[in-house]
Order: sequence, then structure tokens, then C-alpha cells
Amino acid sequence: MTASFMSGERTVVVLFIAGVLYSLPFSLLFPHGLALSLLALSASFIEISYDNSSPSLSLFHSRPGASSGILLGSVTLPSLFLSKLIQFSRGFSSSQVNLQELQYLTLQYWATSATSFCVLLFLAVVLRRRSSFSAAGWGFGFSVCFLLLQPLICFLALAATFQADLHLALKLSWVICHGFAAVKLMQHFLQAFPSCASIGEVLLVSAGIVLYFGDMLLLTVTKLYQLLMSSELVIAKYEIGRSEIGIIIQGLLLGLLLYPIAFKYVLQIWEWCTNTESSESRRYNEIGRSLLFIASFLLVMTVIIPSWMQFVHEFHMHPFFWVLSFVFSEPSKRLSLCIYWVIVIGVSVLRFYNISKNSKIERILLRKYYHLMAVMMFLPAVIFQPRFLDLAFGAALAVFLTLEIIRVWRIWPLGQPIHQFMNAFTDHRDSDLLIVSHFSLLLGCALPIWMSSGYNDRPLAPFAGILSLGIGDTMASIVGHKYGVLRWSKTGKKTIEGTAAGITSVLASCLLLLPVLASTGYIFTQHWLSISLAVTASGLLEAYTAQLDNAFIPLFFYSLLCL
Repeated sequence: MTASFMSGERTVVVLFIAGVLYSLPFSLLFPHGLALSLLALSASFIEISYDNSSPSLSLFHSRPGASSGILLGSVTLPSLFLSKLIQFSRGFSSSQVNLQELQYLTLQYWATSATSFCVLLFLAVVLRRRSSFSAAGWGFGFSVCFLLLQPLICFLALAATFQADLHLALKLSWVICHGFAAVKLMQHFLQAFPSCASIGEVLLVSAGIVLYFGDMLLLTVTKLYQLLMSSELVIAKYEIGRSEIGIIIQGLLLGLLLYPIAFKYVLQIWEWCTNTESSESRRYNEIGRSLLFIASFLLVMTVIIPSWMQFVHEFHMHPFFWVLSFVFSEPSKRLSLCIYWVIVIGVSVLRFYNISKNSKIERILLRKYYHLMAVMMFLPAVIFQPRFLDLAFGAALAVFLTLEIIRVWRIWPLGQPIHQFMNAFTDHRDSDLLIVSHFSLLLGCALPIWMSSGYNDRPLAPFAGILSLGIGDTMASIVGHKYGVLRWSKTGKKTIEGTAAGITSVLASCLLLLPVLASTGYIFTQHWLSISLAVTASGLLEAYTAQLDNAFIPLFFYSLLCL
């Protein structure tokens, strides 16, 4: 039982949580740290029971060859927001962060904790019903006790932060709704896309989508209340200030995530109204589906989404024209950067696509060249054009979502060619139903940059994704594949030589980045030892985890850099 409990991935996660807790200002965030500790203990017992259960008792068809990842998936987002709270508490003490921003971030932390709590409670109940805890009944008892303490701690912490009145009840309801929504979304995802992801990966994605959608819903309800009641809603005080770029990205991404749900019902009505018995009718039906897709897509992108953007934020013009004016406000820098990106993408994609068809190079190695391409594209922009890069990331993700919708629905005439093209870059973590690697790489680079907008006293934090994926993960794979001899485990492919190369390359990159950042006005206040520990911990997670490293490692690294 001890050996099972202290697996490599769990050990690294425990050390990660210990680092976060060590940095806590206990006078302000003690309940938050206690909640995270109990959450981690509960997730550990549930993960061990799930992984040790027989395959016939598995709850869902998760990705083959991967562990459940329940512990890592449960603590990643709560730890991330707790790290941000620690960072914002430093800013609050120096009067660089106002009370409203700190309180709103606190609310988001408890929302992510409630999400993990509800998912863990759901897994524990179902496992208990299937007798998967029979070999470790005491573990189930501890898990349930730790989990049941979570709501109490959440209530006491929110009551201490906010005034105990009707608005406190509304905030508690809002937090709890995140948990229930995440459970339903997780169930739907695992049933709709079987064998595409592990439990931990789906938990992370579900929690992120629910949190992002909840933020949009809260903003919309606030604006509606202000419009109808002609007064300020008290909960609006706890919002973080929104920028035009943030609103545009949020509207685009959430609109594209919700669009397939509406298009599914439109398509059902279309197919019910059309006759597809003959081959000629089926041909016309494909063309009709394509025209229907184009019309509905243009309606959503040019009318519905921009209308929401203008409703929740004062743009004074159509958001599309605002984007054009933003780009052309510095045309020489931003248009030159766009041309540079197009050239890099065009040359790289054509080159690597031809290699993938005619070469025997392993796909996992071939894909690492795209990680290097991400470094070439994003590193200069983070330093010199960070706001424009924020917008570009949103546009790129919108394009990826659109192409994935076309591929999954096989929209004529592009659906099948896109599917064949994307399959040239897939590996064992992708499937025909869902290809996620390109999303995870782009999001892994984008999220640390997006989360660093506003107050940020850690200049290396925005580079967490680029450094960990573009440099560390790439060097670990290349060196490990060519020169690796000593393996971390008998069954795994990760080598000690590859991990050492990844850690060393990221440390060297940090050394090179610091003078460049200092020359642009950044003030370096972080101790080099803490950076080294963050790099080492991220490298060890990459070595031990069987989860989708593009999704977890950047958030893991970013959380440690914020401390």
C-alpha cells in the first residue's frame, strides 16, 4: 500500500502542494490552504482505489495506457488560483491590487475547489456502490470525512471575507453550481468521447470550461440586473476589470464551444426535412449541410457573439472594427509580426507534413519540432508585443475550434481533407473522435500569458508555457530518445538523461531571459533558488506523469513561479 501510495507522479504532486502551502501567508489564507490539503488527501485515496480496481469496475472508458490522474486533475486549478491569491496578497499589501480584485479571485478559488469537491464526491459514491473500496475501506472513510469538511471550510472562509447576508448566500450558490455543472459536463464528455482522455484530464478541462463560462454568465447577469434595475449590483464589486481583448477572446471561445450544441439541433431538423434515399439526394444533402453550416456560423460570428460583447462592454464600435483599429494602431510592429508568423507556420507545416508522410521518424519526436516552432513564434511577441499576442492566441484558438468543428462534422468539402491532414500529426493520446494535441500546446503557451495580464510581480511567469513545453519538454524528448539509457521506471519510456536535459535547458533559458527582461523595465524580485526548484519540479512531473503534459505542466510551472 505504501509503494502504491507513493508513486512518482503522486510524490511530485505532494511536493508541489507542500511548496504552495509553504508560501502561504497564514494570517490571510489559512482556510484556503487547509481546504487544498484536505482536497489532496481525498483525491489521493480515491485515485489509489480507482487505479487498483479491476477494469470491469471502471466508471468510464478513459484513455488507454494512462493512469486515472485524479489527484493531479483535482489539485491543479485550486493550486493555481491559490498561487495567484498569494501573488495578489503581495500586491494588496503594497497597494498595487485593490480589495475587489482580491475578493473576486477568492471567489474563483472556491469555485475551483467546489468543482474538484463535487467530482471527487461523485467518484467516491460510484466507486463505493461498485465495491471498489473493499480492499481499502478505511481509505473511503478518510476520503468522505475530508470531503465533507470542504463545504464547512468554504462557508467559514467566505463568511469571513464577505458580509453575511443575502449576497453571501448567492455567492455560495454560485460556487456550488460550478461543482454540479462540472460533474455533468465531465460525464457527458467521457460518454461522448470514450477513450479520448483520462479522468484527470477531463476533470481539468471540465473545471476550466465551467469556470470560464461561469465568469461570462456572471458578467451577463450583472449587466442585465443593472439594465433592468438601473442600479449597481453588489456582486459587481468583486469583479476584476475587463479589457476589450479579454472580452473578445471570451466571447469568441465560448461562442464557438456553444455553437455545436445549437448546430446539432438545426442539423437534425434539416435532415428530418430532407430525403436522403438516393445517392443524388445524399449529394445535395451534403451541399445543403455545408451551406447551412456557413450561414449559421456567419450569423453567430458576425451578429450574436459581437452583440454579446457590446452588451457587456462599451466598445463604441463593432468588435471586428475595434480589432482592426487595434492592429493598425502600431502597423509596422504588428503587421510585421503577423507576416513573420505566417512565414514560420507555412514553412514549418509544409516541411513537417512531408516528413511525416515519407519518414520513419517517430511522431512524438516530429511533434516536438512544433514545440520549437512555438518558441520561435511566441517568445519575441511576449517580450515586445504582449497585448497583441493575447489577441493572436484567441484568434488562433478560434481557428482551431472552427477547423475541429468542420472535421468532426465532416462538413463538405473541407471536412475529410482536414481530417487526413490532422491525422498526420496525431499520436496515442489522440483519437479519430477528438484530436487535442494542437489545442493543448496552444493553450499551454497561452494560459500563463493570459493569467499574467494585470498585476504580475514575477516576470518569468508569463513564459511558463513557452519554457516548459517549447524548450524543456522538447529537449527532454530529443535527448532522451537519442542518448537516454537510464529509465525512470521499468515500464515507462522517460529517461533520466532526458529529464536532466530538459531541466538544464529551461534553467539556461531563464538565465538568458532575465537580462533581456531587465532591459525592457522588468524588476526581478524572485530568488534564483525558488526558480530552480520550480523548474526541477516541473521537469520531474514531465518524467513521471502519464497525463497530457501539454495541459498540466505549464499550469504546474506557472503556479510555482507565482510563489
